[in-house]
Amino acid sequence: MKIDNLKIFTGRTHPALAEAICKQLSLPLGNALVESFPDSETFVKIIDHIRGDDVFIIQPTSRPTNDSFMELLIMIDAARRASAKRITAVLPFFGYARQDRKDRPRVPITAKLVANLLVAAGANRVLTLDLHANQIQGFFDIPCDHLYASPVIYEYLKNQPADNLTIFAPDVGGLKRAQAYATLFNCQLGFIAKRRISAEVVEATSLVGEVEGRDILIVDDMTETAGTLTAAAKILKDKGAKTVRAAVTHAVLTDSAYDRLSEKWLDELIITDSTPPDPRYADYPITVLSVANLLTEAILRIHNNMSVTSLFKVKGF
Repeated sequence: MKIDNLKIFTGRTHPALAEAICKQLSLPLGNALVESFPDSETFVKIIDHIRGDDVFIIQPTSRPTNDSFMELLIMIDAARRASAKRITAVLPFFGYARQDRKDRPRVPITAKLVANLLVAAGANRVLTLDLHANQIQGFFDIPCDHLYASPVIYEYLKNQPADNLTIFAPDVGGLKRAQAYATLFNCQLGFIAKRRISAEVVEATSLVGEVEGRDILIVDDMTETAGTLTAAAKILKDKGAKTVRAAVTHAVLTDSAYDRLSEKWLDELIITDSTPPDPRYADYPITVLSVANLLTEAILRIHNNMSVTSLFKVKGF
């Protein structure tokens, strides 16, 4: 596939992922100055000539969320004013995705606001990965290519025995995702009912599915406090599960998450590098899978005006 007039830039949130993508494309990472003034304002200057180029700006809007997002907006605006032909905002992790609906009086729909701001800044297209809610794609008035990390997770798990495997959804909302994995591995399916007590405390109340003596894999889109996952793992272990692992796309782990992981209810936490890996991962049973290959292929297909649908190995999401 052609890579003429293709330019890749990155902000400061996750340059390692952008560098991995550029390495696979055999392209140099675009040269841009991104820095902060003493008063914390962000300054961006695109050093490379990009007039008429197809520009991809890679920036997950993970911690520090607001700084990452503002930096992305400014980079998009800089590229637009430098006369880039097309600007694609690549958000491996889409921050604010959980604020996708008005579920209480007088609250915003922040995911929609984020979509509006990306368009207003000058993005012509968005490429993202495992949105918390699929309907967020409809918040954009520009094309939104929504990838799934399922091919990456599948490649890691495909050679492991599945005859004793049960796929579990950590809640009813994740049942469709779990069903897709259960179909792929031709194994049993289950789900856990949970009750959220506060923003950081989740209680698993009951489960449906065969557990005793089984190897359990919990699948979800993201984890922050690991409250849902560890509560689910505890109830599964209490019901006689042989092993309990979890596979999630996005890990934005807080200190409380590490405290919960240290309780060792989870035998393994499988995540991707959609957000910058934390050095603390090495002290816990955390396996990090790279989405660089997946994003590289998607970028090539978008650049060459080809379909990205064929990248999905797991259907039904």
